[in-house]
Amino acid sequence: GERVWFGLDSDDWLEAFRAHPRIGEKKAADAVSEGARRWSEGEQSRAREASDETMGALAQANREYEEKFGFIFIVCATGKTAGEMLALLRERLKNDTETELRIAAAEQWRITELRVKKFLNVL
Repeated sequence: GERVWFGLDSDDWLEAFRAHPRIGEKKAADAVSEGARRWSEGEQSRAREASDETMGALAQANREYEEKFGFIFIVCATGKTAGEMLALLRERLKNDTETELRIAAAEQWRITELRVKKFLNVL
């Protein structure tokens, strides 16, 4: 699976990114399944513990990121606090688009890998 994922082109990666809610938001794109929404909510559960100030800063940084790169910030949120994700987002805003696209694709792979492992443990 990993070889196939990293063999895809950027349009394929961007399509996968669109299936995610922005970090700190509760709602993904309308086309996302209820199951995918539940996965994201669980993975971002620590973000909901953040202060309104941190959540506001995260929302603002998300907007800046999307304006700069043209796609949403993708990070494997499992186990990360909102503050940790905000720090990562701010750091990654320093990247050029090509570098950031590769990082986001690697994060998407981590998310997918974790979800597959969780799914297989549920069976």
